[in-house]
Amino acid sequence: MVRKNALIVVGLGYGDEGKGLTTDFLCLNNSKSLVIRYNGGHQAGHCVTTKDGKKHIFSNFGAGSFRNIPTYWSSYCTFEPTSFLEELYQLNFEPKIYIDKNCPITTHYDVLYNRAIETTKGNKRDGSCGVGFGATINRQKTSEVALFFSDILKIEVLQQKLKDIREYYKTKMNLETAFEFDSFSHDEEDLLYINSVNKLYNLISRNIIVPIFEKEVFSEIMEWNTFIFEGAQGILLDQNFGINPHITKSNTTSKNALNIIARQTGINFVIEIFYVTRAYQTRHGAGPFRLKSQHFVLINNEGETNLTNEYQGEFRTNYLDIDMLNYALICDNTLSKGITKNLFITCLDHFNSEDIIVFKNHKKVKINYRELANELLCDFKDVKYSFSNFAEFLI
Repeated sequence: MVRKNALIVVGLGYGDEGKGLTTDFLCLNNSKSLVIRYNGGHQAGHCVTTKDGKKHIFSNFGAGSFRNIPTYWSSYCTFEPTSFLEELYQLNFEPKIYIDKNCPITTHYDVLYNRAIETTKGNKRDGSCGVGFGATINRQKTSEVALFFSDILKIEVLQQKLKDIREYYKTKMNLETAFEFDSFSHDEEDLLYINSVNKLYNLISRNIIVPIFEKEVFSEIMEWNTFIFEGAQGILLDQNFGINPHITKSNTTSKNALNIIARQTGINFVIEIFYVTRAYQTRHGAGPFRLKSQHFVLINNEGETNLTNEYQGEFRTNYLDIDMLNYALICDNTLSKGITKNLFITCLDHFNSEDIIVFKNHKKVKINYRELANELLCDFKDVKYSFSNFAEFLI
């Protein structure tokens, strides 16, 4: 039986923990690797900064792309052609990406409905990124309007599906939102969307995009020794473990990654999980979050990439909550008991002292950052600390 490594990156918070940095680090030390996005879609934003001055927020590609590590976009992830192309044009190179033919496809109609429903809710929003991820997942449950990557490989199939999806959302928007569906320029948007898909065909012909099935990714002809599973969002937003309705419609635990691994035969996987948290709590989007403490101050965070926007609102920060971290670890342990666990603590350079304040049993406690792992209900094989944006400087 062939022996392979499976390294699973999981966020312990509400997202924005440093999964991009962690993935980049694992790619740095595993050159013959494949990065696998195993949940979410292009609403993820994983920032990677290199020592030679490159910086990018990866949403449609794996965070190992600067290391020339290809990406496999698994069937658990939604794919949005226009966003993909926009990000590709931002890069000065063309990272290779394998896209599962069973990936759900996000359309402009999903984005429109997502934004219309959130705007209609006003100050009672659930906490959406406004890019159509949740709407896509819900639409896929109706077989007549389900759209997969294999469908958009045939332009006539795509054209018919867009007509069906238009009718589907016409009824939903007129019933559920404050907007009149026919007031938007749907014919024009359809043409723009089809034009984006046509550009994908060129990338496929040049082998930049490789349509593929999961079983092919793990076949004997592929020579990857290590599979780095890059998670999106964090466990506290998980559709089963998060606090409704402020959740994402995906499994943000290690569940999907472990399911992919379990489906493969003839491979002996050596599995490790890499949990990630900042040295303080964050949340970008609606939902419960402890009011910022009066004396909570961050430094060296001028490069924060999470900016206030219309749908997620303000990026909120506060002292780290030990109880919430332990809750996240307990949730994931129901799926990953017996697997080797590691911990990455990021953004320690955002404090001016080695002592950090945390909430424990709802009270503020000061501890040295090296003691943080001891407060968590998990036995870690290794703990790494980040005082910069660079993977090379993790200690």
